[in-house]
Amino acid sequence: MELDLFSQPPPRKTPPPEPVLRIWTVGEITRTVRTLLEDKFDEVWVQGEICNFRRQASGHCYFGLKDEKALLSCVLFRSYVPVNLPMADGMLVQARGRITVYEARGQYQLSVTLVQPAGAGLLLARFEELKRKLAAEGLFDPARKRPIPRDPACIGIVTSPTGAAISDFLNVARRRAPWVRIVINPVRVQGTGAASEIAAAIREFNHPFFEGKIDLIVVCRGGGSMEDLWAFNEEIVARAIAASRLPVISAVGHEIDFTIADFVADLRAPTPSAAAELALPDRAAMLRHVAQVRSRLQRSMDSILLNHRRRLESVARSAIFRFPQRLLQDRAQRLDTAVAQIAAGRERALRVRRERLATLLAALRQHRPDQVMALRRFALEAQQRKLRAAMDAAMAKKLNRITHLAGVLRVLSPDATLARGYTITTDPAGAPLRSAAAARTAQHLKTRFPDGTVDSEIL
Repeated sequence: MELDLFSQPPPRKTPPPEPVLRIWTVGEITRTVRTLLEDKFDEVWVQGEICNFRRQASGHCYFGLKDEKALLSCVLFRSYVPVNLPMADGMLVQARGRITVYEARGQYQLSVTLVQPAGAGLLLARFEELKRKLAAEGLFDPARKRPIPRDPACIGIVTSPTGAAISDFLNVARRRAPWVRIVINPVRVQGTGAASEIAAAIREFNHPFFEGKIDLIVVCRGGGSMEDLWAFNEEIVARAIAASRLPVISAVGHEIDFTIADFVADLRAPTPSAAAELALPDRAAMLRHVAQVRSRLQRSMDSILLNHRRRLESVARSAIFRFPQRLLQDRAQRLDTAVAQIAAGRERALRVRRERLATLLAALRQHRPDQVMALRRFALEAQQRKLRAAMDAAMAKKLNRITHLAGVLRVLSPDATLARGYTITTDPAGAPLRSAAAARTAQHLKTRFPDGTVDSEIL
């Protein structure tokens, strides 16, 4: 092997990364297993023998289902506990539910929703399952049930035209109400496709073509096993009955047989013959009722005629028929009395009105405007004379008072004193000097004489 010193060394390969080790928690593992089991198994049916059965105070039940090879833990919650099936250890049952995992113990179990004896079979399970489903939707609610017409004119029958059910129904119908029309919509009542035919026949009777022509639908067939009656336990039939605008009577099987159609229908009859008795009026009963009504009507008419006859006889015996002229005379006398009363009332009313009018005229004369104005003018003139006299007297009194005061003023006036030879000496402020001492302190004096004043100064 030769080495080329000038060539580049071959590239070095990078080793692959080591895988990262994931650490799972117990809860993650348990939840993953639970998800795998629940995705793998939908609802399953399991048959086995009950063991370790116990009912908790909460009402939930815990037990196991075992066979010769294995044991499966089960839980049955209170809302799914069957009322009419007492459960105990050793019972062989069929249980329906979902496979799940109780994570707190890491234990897989069957969450049971339905328990039935092992011999009941899957048909009963399907029956109970559909019954619960439709009940939850309200299809069995009594509030939605429609009343059955009392006197139908036409009834539509959904049944087999060759079965005993239609014969029984028609026999009763001919006996009870032969005037009622019966329209048969023939269908198969068992086997593959029977449920679809029954539902289609019910929908056909509800077609607008039959509106106002059919009053009631009867779905019926004779007795048989659960498999024979199964067409009336199909959901398509139940929903067709629920959607019907016409009332529906279900008469399937015998008295002990119950189907889903019985629960959805507006009325359940135990047999086709009973359905005819419930749907149709009884001719004999109607005739008896008519006879009773006729008898009551006859008695009522006889009583009314008797009362009217007695009343007529009483009226015929009265004075009005025996002495009709007396009645006319009484009425004429009453009319004369009324006329006299009216005339007297009229005269009395006129007299009262005349007296009232005279009173008003007298009051009007007393309140004539010209007389009132003359009286007011005379009173005003008298008041004016009184005012003028009072003013003159007051003026004279005031004038005398002024004259007297003027005389008093003249007597008391300084001018009168000066006229008698006296003088008045005042200081510079004009105040009169009453003593020699006051004159010495004043220095400047003013002396007033009757004919003038003289200023002087004290040295």
